[in-house]
Amino acid sequence: MAGPPGVEVSSLEKYLRTELPGLLAGALEVELIAGGRSNLTYLLSDGVGRWVLRRPPLGHVLETAHDMGREYRVLSALHPTDVPVPKPLVLGGPEVLGAPFYVMDFADGAVLRTRSQLQEFDAPTATVLADHLVDVLTRLHRLEADAVGLGDLGRPIGYLERQLRRWARQLESSHTRDLPELGRLHDRLAEKLPAHQGTAIVHGDYRLDNAVVDPASASVRAVLDWEMATLGDPLADLASAVMWWDGLRGLESPVAAVPGDVAGFPDGKHLTAEYGRRSGADLSELPWYLGFAYYKMAAIFEGIHYRSLQGMTVGEGFDRLGPLVPALVERGHAALTH
Repeated sequence: MAGPPGVEVSSLEKYLRTELPGLLAGALEVELIAGGRSNLTYLLSDGVGRWVLRRPPLGHVLETAHDMGREYRVLSALHPTDVPVPKPLVLGGPEVLGAPFYVMDFADGAVLRTRSQLQEFDAPTATVLADHLVDVLTRLHRLEADAVGLGDLGRPIGYLERQLRRWARQLESSHTRDLPELGRLHDRLAEKLPAHQGTAIVHGDYRLDNAVVDPASASVRAVLDWEMATLGDPLADLASAVMWWDGLRGLESPVAAVPGDVAGFPDGKHLTAEYGRRSGADLSELPWYLGFAYYKMAAIFEGIHYRSLQGMTVGEGFDRLGPLVPALVERGHAALTH
């Protein structure tokens, strides 16, 4: 059985039966989960239990953006804490699937990617959901990295400078067209780097559709997609969450529905205020972080655009990401101007 692109089912099944004896009660079935735009995510089942496998994308892979060992390590460290994450089960090498991968427990609940899912929440419940999302983020940022074994996950001093360099290099590696305003956005960000505000474990891509939600209680059951986690500036996480919450309004993003587009959901300012209340952080320089969030997302979309042109993407909607980049750049400039 060949299985979906990126997974050879018989090889994987043999590996799981060896490394996790007793896990599989029946024949292994593998299905690509829709919605992934970076690392590939698959649902595993034996007809009784369910698990999730993550592996890097096919083809062009940039630097350490798809480090399976890093993501597995972060999950292992966070699972015993009050930050909800799926339990990691096994980390596999490229000899099994041709690329590193890991398998984790399946987190039961809803991943809110569609407008119709969001429209099921009335205004009070939507606000509860927003507050839960912020609460989990503040819990993450309160963790002591050394205490959970992640003290060497990154180098917090110079984090913002390195982030700018990293995404500039990604843009160079993924160059297919000239985008002068994107370069100008980089230069504006480099000119006014905020002072170092402190260090936290940061998710790197924190947003509603990277969480598994209990629709009944509007609570977050698990946070997913830790591939970009590191030690860094916690306001970068907050700005990313706000951008995904309502910063892409009206763009018809194929990645996920935008809560800010849906009646009854609070706006990004609500998330910012709630984070400030819970964390006590100084948010005066948040406009810079929002500008950076747009720049980073533009760089990521350009990388996906590059792979899409090569025919090396798996799933639908990739061809719609490249056209969003100019709008992201424009909104990044607007954020810095405010």
